[in-house]
Amino acid sequence: MDLALLRTFVTVHRAGSFTRAAALLGLSQPAVTSQIRTLERQLGRPLFLRQARGVTPTTIGDELAHKAAPHLDALVEIAETGLDEESSLRTLHLAGPPEFTAERALPALTELTGYDGQGFALRASFGNAEETLEGLAAGHHDLAITTARPRGALLTATPLCDEEHVLVAAPRWAVRIGHGKLRRKGAPALKNIPLVEVHESLPFVARYWASVFDSRPAASGSVIVPDLRAVLACVTTGAGLAVLPRYLCAPALERGDVVALLDPPVPPLRTYFLVVRTGTLAMPHIARAHEWLLRAAADWV
Repeated sequence: MDLALLRTFVTVHRAGSFTRAAALLGLSQPAVTSQIRTLERQLGRPLFLRQARGVTPTTIGDELAHKAAPHLDALVEIAETGLDEESSLRTLHLAGPPEFTAERALPALTELTGYDGQGFALRASFGNAEETLEGLAAGHHDLAITTARPRGALLTATPLCDEEHVLVAAPRWAVRIGHGKLRRKGAPALKNIPLVEVHESLPFVARYWASVFDSRPAASGSVIVPDLRAVLACVTTGAGLAVLPRYLCAPALERGDVVALLDPPVPPLRTYFLVVRTGTLAMPHIARAHEWLLRAAADWV
């Protein structure tokens, strides 16, 4: 079976579209379509169901991708790094949410970079869960950190750690609200307090309200900034209240820059996953990074 046809097939399977696969491969869409049809004729079975938007793999298409993708990835790795491993470093391409990747993952992984015989070069990119998993499936990343567990057999997810969410505000807001009032009235005690969030949909606040108050936030966001570290900075200056991961706001809590408004018996949690393309843990640099992050996560509070 022609490896070029298999490479095109796996790219289409991961991209979910002939058009996106053509762009990734640097080919025309008719060329990609022709290669897939050739492979289907050789196998005597359809590999994809054509739809209005993209394609969906058939059962035989999923089975072939599951078997072929890890081996093709290994061949690409060999081609990129060459046979003389002493003269060049393998490169690990990591992707994940900006705050967690910057504060947790990168400080741990930089210990593995360098020319020590087992080290690797490191390249990181940031994105949301959907973007990160799409990039991983398309082969742009080797290892991804997401808050969403992927479906299907092409990606393998391992739970990494749980993230506790804390309702915080500057001390002056805590005094104004009053802890006793908040415990008695719950969410209504916060209805006139400005909210600071990363998106207009209030993802962190809405999740916290649903878990702790069994309700939805009554107010809209007063300050919207697309980074949790910026949210913390705004809250510290008194812009309003926010829901933040404990690891991110712990130093500010210790200094008294912000205070936790509530200490619920069961705090809201969010799980992070380490995700790879199935079979790529056979590659030493990916396996080492994967194992190292799991070990480091055991000490994360």
